[in-house]
Amino acid sequence: MEEHKHEKKKDNTTTILSILIGLLLLIAVYNGFRVSDITKQTAGGANVNINDFASIIPKGIPVVYGAELGVSYDDVSVANPTKADQTIRKLGNLDDAIKLTGKDLTRYINIASEISCEYCCGAASIIFSDGNAACGCAHSYAMRGLAKYLITKHGSEFSDDQILEELGKWKVLFFPEIHMQKAAALKQNGVELNYINLASNLYRGIEKGASGGAMVGGC
Repeated sequence: MEEHKHEKKKDNTTTILSILIGLLLLIAVYNGFRVSDITKQTAGGANVNINDFASIIPKGIPVVYGAELGVSYDDVSVANPTKADQTIRKLGNLDDAIKLTGKDLTRYINIASEISCEYCCGAASIIFSDGNAACGCAHSYAMRGLAKYLITKHGSEFSDDQILEELGKWKVLFFPEIHMQKAAALKQNGVELNYINLASNLYRGIEKGASGGAMVGGC
């Protein structure tokens, strides 16, 4: 009789262990689906892993002006918000310090009107048609300041597109995750991945429906 009870208890223990193992397997499968859900939906509806586009994040010291201004792309990241704010402010101070006239102003309007800070404000671009600031966020100040600096200090070394590309690189740093999602949308639609296509107004809204993600630096 005691032996029968022992065998029954053993059978019950085995059953419980089997149930627990089954539950663990179900949890593992569920977590696998949750991980796959981290992938983002692009405008076309296809699942893409935004981590595949992490290479769009600029790294290192910008050529020509980086050493002059004491800035690095690496200074702007969610890992060091204090450093990011300091760097954004440093570039932004140039917007107030540099006044443009004549051909420089015309060139500035042509370039700065092609990019916006749409993830922070709804302005059509970072400037109005007369060149005055259209957005008061820190990111816009930084992009305007850099544009003015490159035009006045290195105007013969940078073409308009190259200046716009530099503004685009910093904009990607300001809004990294949403630009990874935009990169996925551009790729899905057969658009070449470069910083003008990625960050200017040329394909603004192509990532419609994607979530914003982390913003680096305050508006």
